[in-house]
Amino acid sequence: MKYGYARISSMRQDLQDQIDALKNEGCTLIYQERFTGATKQRPQLGKLLNVLKSGDTLVVTKLDRLARNTKEGIEIIEVLFAHGVSVHVLNIGLLEKTSIGRFFLQTLLAVADMERNLIIEQTQEGKQTAKQQPDFREGRPRKHSSSQVNHALSLLSDHSYTNVERMTGISKATLVRRMRERKAQESEID
Repeated sequence: MKYGYARISSMRQDLQDQIDALKNEGCTLIYQERFTGATKQRPQLGKLLNVLKSGDTLVVTKLDRLARNTKEGIEIIEVLFAHGVSVHVLNIGLLEKTSIGRFFLQTLLAVADMERNLIIEQTQEGKQTAKQQPDFREGRPRKHSSSQVNHALSLLSDHSYTNVERMTGISKATLVRRMRERKAQESEID
């Protein structure tokens, strides 16, 4: 029996392309999940690995959908080979339990692992560069611009927080927080 496994690592990605490719390959049952490759928590993969038996074929669109890194990929595929399960990676082909097949597998997984590590390094470098900027702020971007907040804070001299919230759309909690920030900055200057 042919089983498929599809995984995406972010909400911005779409599983449908992988599912369509697996269906076109003749997979009878497709396990799918949304988990980053960096996490060990992949319950659907665990269920699938427990279902596979000798003579079955596991189909994935790419090798990095199956494993987080080279070591784990080799371990998973070695266990599958030991149980008589074939592994078909659509963008590569059928992986076989031969010396050449294992070499090919290790090389591909090492390249996928290197690509993932390069992305992480580039992300970290980008964060370090961003932190050098004077207006850098960690976390989610603020919803309202400085001028909007300053205008709302100036309205507080004649209106209540509730009224300013209604007039500007800036929540009372945000106004209170920004007022505290402003007072803290003013006290640092004094």
